[in-house]
Amino acid sequence: MHRFELRVRYGDVDQMGWVYYGNYLRWFEIGRAEMLRALGHSYRDVEVKEGILMPVLEARCRYHHGARYDELVAIETGVFGVTRAKMRFGYRVLGEDGTLCAIGYTEHCFTSPEAKLVRPPQSLVSLLDRAPRVDDELRARIEAL
Repeated sequence: MHRFELRVRYGDVDQMGWVYYGNYLRWFEIGRAEMLRALGHSYRDVEVKEGILMPVLEARCRYHHGARYDELVAIETGVFGVTRAKMRFGYRVLGEDGTLCAIGYTEHCFTSPEAKLVRPPQSLVSLLDRAPRVDDELRARIEAL
């Protein structure tokens, strides 16, 4: 799985000092974008060069342990599956000490800029084929959600 680390900022936490729950979904997006960037293509490249948008159809997050201000967290991202019409990414967020903070997934379809459903071009399929896959442990946890 692809791993990207970030530092929890003050603006990421709620008044109790824990990372606000909605930020985990934002971190999923960061993990997804950084995984594609590590493969040599930005999300923007996919949109502009390929003419493909990947809107979210479904998002799920299961919280296990909160992260705190100034903690270094790791976002692990992998491809869960790709079909002709959609794809799913899996995520795991780990605290600085390795504590499991959250797991989840996002499911996306492929559309044209005019929001018409399309099949992904072969270049995008090849890119996703090279992407890291969700590991067995995370796959089992996500399937149990």
